[in-house]
Amino acid sequence: MATWSDSRAVREYQDFLASGQQEISITPDKPSVIVRPAEGSSELAEGLCGMGFGNDVVITPDQELPYSEEPYPIYITIPPTQLKKFLTTLPDSFRERRDDFVFFSGGLTFGNVEKVLKDYGYCRDTMTQVLVTGMKFSPRIDDISVNLGNDAQGEVKLAGECCACGKWQGSIAQRLERNGVRCKTGFYREWRRSMWERSAYDAVFHVVGAVRADPTSLKDVAIYYDAEASDMLWSISGMLRGSRAITITYGFEERLFGIAEASDPQEQCRLVDSQEMWPFLYEPFEDIPKFMEYMCYAQDECGLLPSVSFLRRNVNATEKPPVIRPGNLRADGVV
Repeated sequence: MATWSDSRAVREYQDFLASGQQEISITPDKPSVIVRPAEGSSELAEGLCGMGFGNDVVITPDQELPYSEEPYPIYITIPPTQLKKFLTTLPDSFRERRDDFVFFSGGLTFGNVEKVLKDYGYCRDTMTQVLVTGMKFSPRIDDISVNLGNDAQGEVKLAGECCACGKWQGSIAQRLERNGVRCKTGFYREWRRSMWERSAYDAVFHVVGAVRADPTSLKDVAIYYDAEASDMLWSISGMLRGSRAITITYGFEERLFGIAEASDPQEQCRLVDSQEMWPFLYEPFEDIPKFMEYMCYAQDECGLLPSVSFLRRNVNATEKPPVIRPGNLRADGVV
């Protein structure tokens, strides 16, 4: 079956079943190490430190970890463009504590780092990974998850919240929630679905809006360009099922459109003009013809992404995306 075409995903699922684990092991927040970039500031590093108890240690990748007989979380807040170099040049003290690493994904800053982590053997059930798109620093910490109302069972439906998996998921979740930020915990397979769902949102909604003649917000895309975004999202869902062994859960359109509709009207759609960031934001969707058609149009006709070179696979770069349509034509009937 095409769903199981990725042998690594099959092996991970078999390991998960063999573990017999039924409940998530939750660890409390504790003094941690935060690894920040050697140069420049890190909003995430500063935010995590500010949410702690004041006894975290902040270091750069070239420094050794502090000695302790007890394990502790090691928050890796360096940009994804520096992640490969970091993992290939780990100081000895880091190598001894690789199981305590905490990696971050999501948004236009951290993107999708799955390929890099898989190449170095860090994508597994026990490794801690965090999706951080459910909060922002402006300058205080705000939760930006969205309440979609109640489901048929009366449970609150949320979209866009932070989520974590792995060994230290309880620690990061407690740190965030203590500061008013929701953070869902779960197994790696569940987290991976959420991460890819967010990756699709970051790629699709921004490119659909960025190619317009006038500045367009994410909210505008949800209201006026919903059919275009929906078509791409369903194509990505099929690709993930066929090549990544990921089935996006029911209601993903409602969740992603809900996030966009609740976003700041001043938050304009934009494409990141960086060759280094391409693998983390857009390369995962290079096999989606409609998505690549829009990317080609953005570069050729809109003058966007002047610094980026990418493969053009069977796309018609001359076709102009549809003009704006009034009203909301979304299939769920919401107006």
